[in-house]
Amino acid sequence: MTITNDYLPILILILVGIGLAGMFTIIGLVVGPKLRTREKAAPFESGFLGKGMEGYRYDVKFFMTALVFLVFDVEIVFLYPWTVQIRELGWFGFVASMVFISVLVIGLAYDWKKGALEWE
Repeated sequence: MTITNDYLPILILILVGIGLAGMFTIIGLVVGPKLRTREKAAPFESGFLGKGMEGYRYDVKFFMTALVFLVFDVEIVFLYPWTVQIRELGWFGFVASMVFISVLVIGLAYDWKKGALEWE
């Protein structure tokens, strides 16, 4: 087996993905509606219109929710390599992943107790 034969399916998958993304983008530009109105041209960010909001300060709860989501989202990504290699890692890998998940659960319980998940 050569390296080319081993990685050929991955290369084909990447090329198909790029091709489909390009095709759907072009179809959306050609077939999609082209309505340009004043409301659609207005700047819009985080659910607020831009006009008259220059001095507005966001609530801290918005940032806390975003940070909690970011932390848990990034940490859950670390579980993927364990799931791929779980048979090779054996019981050590299982125990290590359980320790990691327990730290996540403790962190979630702490955030829940402190009210970081409450949206008022």
